Amino acid sequence: MLHTVEKPWLTALDSERAATAISMARETASRLSEPKRVQAAAELAKAQTAFPKSVHWQAHSVAQGYAGLALLWGYLDECFPDEGWERIGKQHLELATRSIETLLHPQPGMYSGLGGLAFAAWYSSRQGTRYQRMLAGLDRVLLPQIRHMAERLRTREPGPGVSEFDVISGLAGVGRYLVLRRESPAASETLQLVIESLVALTLEEDSLPHWHTPAGLIQDETWRQLYPHGNLNCGLAHGIPGPLALLALAQTAGVTVDGIEEAIARVALWLREHEVGDAWGINWPTAIPLTPDRKAMRIDGGEPGKVSDSRMAAYRGSRSAWCYGSPGVTRALWLAGKALGSQEYQDLAVQALEAVYRRPQQERRIDSPTFCHGVAGLLEVTLRFAQDTSLPVFVEAARALVEQIMAAYEPESMVAFRNLEPGGTRVEQPGLLDGSAGVAITLLAASVAVEPRWDALFMLS
Repeated sequence: MLHTVEKPWLTALDSERAATAISMARETASRLSEPKRVQAAAELAKAQTAFPKSVHWQAHSVAQGYAGLALLWGYLDECFPDEGWERIGKQHLELATRSIETLLHPQPGMYSGLGGLAFAAWYSSRQGTRYQRMLAGLDRVLLPQIRHMAERLRTREPGPGVSEFDVISGLAGVGRYLVLRRESPAASETLQLVIESLVALTLEEDSLPHWHTPAGLIQDETWRQLYPHGNLNCGLAHGIPGPLALLALAQTAGVTVDGIEEAIARVALWLREHEVGDAWGINWPTAIPLTPDRKAMRIDGGEPGKVSDSRMAAYRGSRSAWCYGSPGVTRALWLAGKALGSQEYQDLAVQALEAVYRRPQQERRIDSPTFCHGVAGLLEVTLRFAQDTSLPVFVEAARALVEQIMAAYEPESMVAFRNLEPGGTRVEQPGLLDGSAGVAITLLAASVAVEPRWDALFMLS
């Protein structure tokens, strides 16, 4: 079953702001409901972007594809029944399914593979009462792939690539789908293998966690130069907070695996010990560098005589986003605190997220209105904390973030909200992760009294 909150979903906005936000979301959705416009926007995005390797529409994907748009239609159908959104969702799921059927070897990952399409189908299925044939067909292909991933990670030497365990492509992401599907015997059995592999991943040898990334497995050239001896990734999207969130959510859902509680405690402690303060409070770096002798480098206090001030500043700096930085880390710690019954970790999460709001907007480095590394992602994290804590600071922050997003509305553009890339390039991306669909669905979450269960995709619930 999808996670449900213990109290009615909190509407963060007053009626006037909510009406404006809903109107913007509806207009965005109206444009995205037309496949020809979506395809035109996707082609335009490829021509506009300064990062052509990262902008590629794939109809089957949840990040930049119709599977992701299906989540928007599913949420709109929950918010405004009998308006025909379910019909659009079915159409887009069919487009996504036809696309993935053309691939010889579809990958299992959550954001660009079968896992995301399966999640979208499950979310749209109304607790499995619809799309049963589609779900069964996807699971027949997906579950063996996940079992293979889990076995490969469990038996390999410490030091995997992040794509083996992260939220975007690895076990943490597809594991979230399995938690939702755990009433299926095959999914439950596969989930057990995933959790066992991730529990083993959290172990350490000579104070070095098994999940560290050796230099040879760092894909990005800039990162290889910045982390010549490897690193320990701290982002929710690609680092250890993703597995932590999954383990915590599984534990809270009643999944029992030997060592799961100890693994949650181990990773939560590691994150607490590696926080990095700044002028506004608690923060976390993008990644912790490894030293030549395979130790985690001390960032607070530096490595006197070994690392230049400019390089240390690069190590300390991180955006305040869902993918990297405090917002994603805090949500993982909050979930860990809930699973462990630890007020300490939940208090730490609250304090760190409060520090984000004290940072001036330019210091947050999330100018884009979009989800992954933009304002919408921070807003959705904030909405979850507002719901869970009822603290006024989160409600007030949510309102300010909605205002920031609404100021980015561009009705003259093709898809109403454009992705703002580093360097200032505005891109007409229609997708969920970095596009206008992610903005629209998050504006709705701030404006209506309907729980945004879709944010399980982002490990927020």
